[in-house]
Amino acid sequence: MKTTNRRDFVKNSLMLGTGLFLTNKTFAGSILESNATSKFKFEIAKLNYPYSDLEPVIDAATMEIHYERHYAAYVKNANDAIIADNVSASDAKDLFSRISRYSTKLRNNAGGAFNHELFWSILCKPTQNNLPAGQLAQAISSNFGSLESFKEEFTKVALGQFGSGWAWLVKDGNRLKIGGTPNQDNPLMDVSSFKGTPILGLDVWEHAYYLNYQNKRADYVDKWWEIVNWEHVAQLYRTSK
Repeated sequence: MKTTNRRDFVKNSLMLGTGLFLTNKTFAGSILESNATSKFKFEIAKLNYPYSDLEPVIDAATMEIHYERHYAAYVKNANDAIIADNVSASDAKDLFSRISRYSTKLRNNAGGAFNHELFWSILCKPTQNNLPAGQLAQAISSNFGSLESFKEEFTKVALGQFGSGWAWLVKDGNRLKIGGTPNQDNPLMDVSSFKGTPILGLDVWEHAYYLNYQNKRADYVDKWWEIVNWEHVAQLYRTSK
């Protein structure tokens, strides 16, 4: 990409969001846990790695824009919509179980806040021979035949998502399933035809990869496997119902 085009893209993307409000929240599986208060709200989740750690798979500039502007805007707008819609929910899962009752603004932005928090948590520094192990590896083989078959099916869903959306690996009872959702929907939402508890999610919105890959989604998906944090995916597999 030419330097001028890259600069314009960064400039335009920076205009999308609002300020970044950091908290001390971490990814210790908290995104599905119950909130003790009656009024649930989203918080900006702290990254466990610097932006540059995901290079060359995802460049630091893309990570900075994606996290500080797109994601921060989803969190702010979701919390604004929670107030405007007079929502009382114990946690995100409770909210999504009846998201159809609320505004499109809340559906889109709450989905964006939750989906990205999960996405950040299952990324790590690129490593060669990055593979799942233990119970998760056994479950993948049992449900899909092999790791290779799983990756082929997951990639097919990611590439087949028309426009913006997500590809998911979910736990549904004792089964693992692969599916996709449009825009910022997710499998916990009552409006989604694909159901389950997400343990792996891939963002296929263009803003997630455009600086490095332009419109080449297939190249992005292919390289993304190098930065999947299988240890955290395994933790979500063990703790998700």
